[in-house]
Amino acid sequence: MDNSFNHYILGVFVSLFLAILLFTKKGKNMADIILGIWLLVIGVHIWMYSGFLNNEVKNYPNLLGISLIMPFLHGPLLFYYIVALTKPHAFNKKLILTHVVLPMVVFLLYIPFFTLNNAEKIEVFQNQGRGYENTMQIVNILLIVSGICYLFLNFKLLNDHKKSILTQFSNQELINLNWLRVLIYMMAVIWVCIIIVGRDAWIFTLSSVYVVVLGYFGIKQVGIFTNKSFDPESEKNPDIIEDTEPMEEKKKYAKSGLTEDAAILLHENLKSMMLEKKHFKEAELTLVELSNILNTHPNYLSQVINEKEGVSFYDYINGLRVDEFKRLVTMPENQKYTIISLACECGFNSKSAFNRIFKKYTNLSPSAYLQTQGVKNIED
Repeated sequence: MDNSFNHYILGVFVSLFLAILLFTKKGKNMADIILGIWLLVIGVHIWMYSGFLNNEVKNYPNLLGISLIMPFLHGPLLFYYIVALTKPHAFNKKLILTHVVLPMVVFLLYIPFFTLNNAEKIEVFQNQGRGYENTMQIVNILLIVSGICYLFLNFKLLNDHKKSILTQFSNQELINLNWLRVLIYMMAVIWVCIIIVGRDAWIFTLSSVYVVVLGYFGIKQVGIFTNKSFDPESEKNPDIIEDTEPMEEKKKYAKSGLTEDAAILLHENLKSMMLEKKHFKEAELTLVELSNILNTHPNYLSQVINEKEGVSFYDYINGLRVDEFKRLVTMPENQKYTIISLACECGFNSKSAFNRIFKKYTNLSPSAYLQTQGVKNIED
């Protein structure tokens, strides 16, 4: 048994192990279930390829047809997973059925093969698909098109999500899904191997590595949208507002039911509450939570922040946090604390996020800013 075969078996074991972890995870959601299913599919796919390597495929002729469909399942399953994470309201039967059409088409194309007896199936595989050359050519074209389309769709989902979380969350480090971008890039490399290189050994070796990355980050991924977060499409409200780009606010809020007087009053209440209660210090503050405190609809609060402050909810809250930090570091009684402890007091949940956001607002690192203020006792 060569080392490459061992790598594939390891990939199968890891994928199955991670799937079990996901299925038995406490508090698992739809995204966890989809990821578990996908890991099972990847594991079976790698296992079947390993069967070709050691000539064990002849012992499981009934499974030969399954391997023909599996390449068309990975794109939809990654798509389902991202949808379940970023737009759980959109995950429904219609969406599922739409993305199983292509695998069903491939299944229909291979029906003549499925009707063969076991000996005939083995002979076809051992002769590189002889007698099904035209079908294989059509399927390969569909596979290439499918791979490209799903790469595009998945990137679009992540870009939409990146915009969406700016409207609803004040911290995004645990929910920005940047790891999924890496995953999609890795999938793109696999597709390049499929389309250009065409070497199965490379493809399935990369797939084994892919499983580890997928499972590791997938298990760590926290839920993004809970019952406390706001999903505009799920609210029975006539004034549906999506995304926030201040430059397009007039067009976006043209049909809003929020009057100018009401907007001014809400803005004043917001500023007063932030000054007195300092809710921005709550690290996981969301648009929904703040709108509940102000007894208003999240859409209206989002509109007021966009129009009156000219920024997104994310930028508004973090701007207040930066201002609070700048106030705290000048107070003598705070000289005994470190920079990160004061940052956490202001609502930041990590050093990296604080450094990045602080520099965005001041064009200086926190340490450089302290030097400009003559503050020397606070440690980094």
